[in-house]
Amino acid sequence: MISTTNVSLRYGKRILFEDVTAKFLPGNCYGLIGANGAGKSTFLKILSGELEPNTGSVEMPAGQRLAVLKQNQFAYDDQPVLQTVIQGHQRLYAVMQEKDALYAKADFSDADGERAAELEGEFADLEGWNAEYEAAELLSGLGIVESKHHALMADLGASEKVRVLLAQALFGNPDVLLLDEPTNNLDAESVLWLENFLDSFQNTVIVVSHDRHFLDAVCNYMADLDFGKITMYPGNYTFWYESSQLALRQRQDANKKTEDRRKELEEFVRRFSANASKSKQATSRQKLLQKLTLEDIKPSSRRYPYIAFKSEREPGNQLLSVENISAKVDGQTVLKNVSFTLDKKDKVAIVGRDDRAASLLFDILFGEAKPLTGEYKWGTTITPSYFPKENNNYFQSGELNLVDWLRQYSVEKDESFVRGWLGRMLFSGEESQKKSNVLSGGEKVRCMLSKMMLEGGNVLVLDDPTNHLDLESITALNNALRDYPGSLLFASHDLQFIETVANRIIELTPDGIIDRRMNYEEYLADETLKAQRQKMYHLV
Repeated sequence: MISTTNVSLRYGKRILFEDVTAKFLPGNCYGLIGANGAGKSTFLKILSGELEPNTGSVEMPAGQRLAVLKQNQFAYDDQPVLQTVIQGHQRLYAVMQEKDALYAKADFSDADGERAAELEGEFADLEGWNAEYEAAELLSGLGIVESKHHALMADLGASEKVRVLLAQALFGNPDVLLLDEPTNNLDAESVLWLENFLDSFQNTVIVVSHDRHFLDAVCNYMADLDFGKITMYPGNYTFWYESSQLALRQRQDANKKTEDRRKELEEFVRRFSANASKSKQATSRQKLLQKLTLEDIKPSSRRYPYIAFKSEREPGNQLLSVENISAKVDGQTVLKNVSFTLDKKDKVAIVGRDDRAASLLFDILFGEAKPLTGEYKWGTTITPSYFPKENNNYFQSGELNLVDWLRQYSVEKDESFVRGWLGRMLFSGEESQKKSNVLSGGEKVRCMLSKMMLEGGNVLVLDDPTNHLDLESITALNNALRDYPGSLLFASHDLQFIETVANRIIELTPDGIIDRRMNYEEYLADETLKAQRQKMYHLV
């Protein structure tokens, strides 16, 4: 258990938290949610002791251990992978180090023997004999192959380092687990493994994530950081989102009687309870929801951008053909014999374990990179619109404010027209006068989406568009692409995004592609495809 009493934090005149008192109890997984800039990661740092609040305190029972997902990928570059994981349990690792140092002494004394006996007892109490096995199990579950367990961290790629640091946080059954964006750089299978791990975890978990599928799967409480306070809501993210929308509709309908509102809430709760799976978290949520009262749900202060894509021109029958494209990055083959034809109504998720593959394919399709072999051809009626993962080149003209920046991509140059489009994406008033070179990552993404909407393309290509977005913008974009009547290619790490948008999956592997017309849930569950993927990644 971990709790806060009257925690406040200010930066100058800006108040992040004001007298926050909250309890996070064992057996629960709390999703810490809030708008961008609300202070979610900052609150985790206060809980971990990395940051001191201006007022108030954090309490945790004596003898309990807290683990944090570390963000510095280079902190352990000189350490072996397996040892890095074990360092997640600091006391156990210290005992192991001291014990090994004693046994390595040439002049081992009686006093050393007594100390070694003490350390051996503590080592056994801490289940040190299982440490390497547990660490290896965590690494394998997160997709780090056994041949890399004794390599140096410096020899791993960026996404592999993130997985090792996640294994480090999970190691040793901590009493309180703090996870800040744990699904970043994880492939779908690793995310599902983590969901299953946390579902059986018996202690306290507090997680910040923009992955709605993950929040829905593991959380039985939402800790909503809004108005400088934290309010606890039973249920997962989808329940919180829909209940807050229900509360907003009920507040707006001033004529609706209290009894009618209660009946609407009861039916809403019944619908969610009926959909609960058999998992621990879902069962726990179901019991909590049945106790919910009308006074427990409140509308949120969140604002959602308006996103809708419309094609200026109806596409013909020939959209895009790709023939035998192969390409390398840093001497490593990431695209091999990629061939497919894009048809009308196709919404294709490009997936794979190497993020570089999808980005390189998209860059080739838009002439920003050249393949080693193969060719592609867009149909003569096609006007493709591209959202690249790296968009900094679009924001180099630092003297342009947002109105002038977006005006570059609009046929209609009238300022009120352009301001209207910016307002859709939550840039209103003085915000529309911001210089384009001082935008945050999320603001740049919203600008790029405005640009795409103005272009009116009849085939959309998006590379990891949810990166940097808050949950509200992700939800709006997800709904827009789900409702888009045209064809699109996209890559994403957001499982819910892929599941709700894609009707076709193309996986890029080191040994070719797998192309199936099915949704992502079916694709991941297909045992034949699992075996095929293992073979194509050379894991068997």
